[in-house]
Amino acid sequence: MARNRTFNEISVGDTATIRRVCTANDLVIFAHASGNRNPLSLPRDRDNDGVTDPDTIAPSMWVGSQISALLGNSLPGAGTRYRGQTLVFHERVHVGDELAITVVVTDKREPNTIILDCKLFNQKGELVAEGIADVLAPPESVDTPDADLPKLVVERHEKFTRMIRACQSLPPLATAVVFPTDRTSLSGAVLAAEANLIEPILIGPGDKIRALAKDLGVDISRFPIIEIARSEAAAIHSVELVHQGKVGAIMKGNLHSDELLHEVTKAGTGLRTARRISHVFVLDVPGMDHLLLISDAAINILPNLETKVDIVQNAIDMGLALGISQPRVGILSAVETVNPKIPSTLDAAILSKMAERGQIKGGIVDGPLAMDNAVDLEAARTKGIVSLVAGRADVLIVPNLEAGNMLAKELTFIAHADAAGLVLGAQVPVILTSRADDERSRLASCALAQLHQVFAKTGKPLAGLNTQEDRR
Repeated sequence: MARNRTFNEISVGDTATIRRVCTANDLVIFAHASGNRNPLSLPRDRDNDGVTDPDTIAPSMWVGSQISALLGNSLPGAGTRYRGQTLVFHERVHVGDELAITVVVTDKREPNTIILDCKLFNQKGELVAEGIADVLAPPESVDTPDADLPKLVVERHEKFTRMIRACQSLPPLATAVVFPTDRTSLSGAVLAAEANLIEPILIGPGDKIRALAKDLGVDISRFPIIEIARSEAAAIHSVELVHQGKVGAIMKGNLHSDELLHEVTKAGTGLRTARRISHVFVLDVPGMDHLLLISDAAINILPNLETKVDIVQNAIDMGLALGISQPRVGILSAVETVNPKIPSTLDAAILSKMAERGQIKGGIVDGPLAMDNAVDLEAARTKGIVSLVAGRADVLIVPNLEAGNMLAKELTFIAHADAAGLVLGAQVPVILTSRADDERSRLASCALAQLHQVFAKTGKPLAGLNTQEDRR
């Protein structure tokens, strides 16, 4: 509880100070609230590395609002009403600057008027701004609890930006683009090529692809086109290109995922390995300080325990490729206790024990966990769960495709997460693009393929990759 100070309780010479660091989010929120979209004061990414340019200037009225915060919260406090405020600005405030805001009572005037000298200094001790506040002090004492304001989330998605930028040090990945005969698939391939992420080989009816490119206004003259009229034959040929060592990834075009994956998994001629294939979603969720991986939400409909082992291992490998030193894997169910009537809880317990015994490698696996206590530390503590994973999960393994698909789409369309994804477990990664994917998601999926191939070849993540903080 904070108590304000009435006119009679305030004396000349009384002082109060607060400190505040200027953040990029402060400037975004102020722009929304004020309508001031001056580009000088909007956070910008100068080096295209997901980090706000520290030279971005805070709006002067945002600086002045810090005085208002001090007056309304501390001296005089709750119930204070402005009569006037003068301000002179001597220095500019930039993102990352720490301000010390101080007010000193210089005069009291009946009825209830307080005059305060106001000064703001930065971390260098430089005077940023100064002025005089003329306010009406509150007429009576009020005890004010800490305000429970609605939470704000600023959607930044800088993790995908850093991930894509990290891949710029790599040569483009030769990629078979299967049947790119619609706007979405062809434009996605061209976009990824322009970002130097892939080197596409277009497989499909050449006349249709060229006509579509002309309609889109994109130049595909530098990309080889393998003339194949039917989508099934195009899928077969993409697999042959892998066997010939000509491509290191396959990208889905305008054909059904099942048609492509049928050829990828076909016994004898496909791209099978000792692992079952599975899909991994990688999401940049607003409000989360790390990438979130979800599997399997696209391929295995009702996986048994043996299949789940490979699903978990594929997801761990993707996490390692993203630079997470030891991915924390939460095996999801409806509850966090083992219940023989809920088969997914039994699978979760077995998977956890298998990881303890080294049958699943590279990550920390725990389950069963409910969604809340897998991602929220306070929820895990409330339920008394002692775990290295609970509340800190990097990877969520869902019990079946229905649950995973709903979870991924809820995060994408309700929480506004950016989503990228990859099919793993075959000899090369398969990029399954969706018509609903935006440009950043398409590029991020191609970047995932790049990063996974680096890890597959070296056993280590790309040097310098920094998309995920190691939260120990």
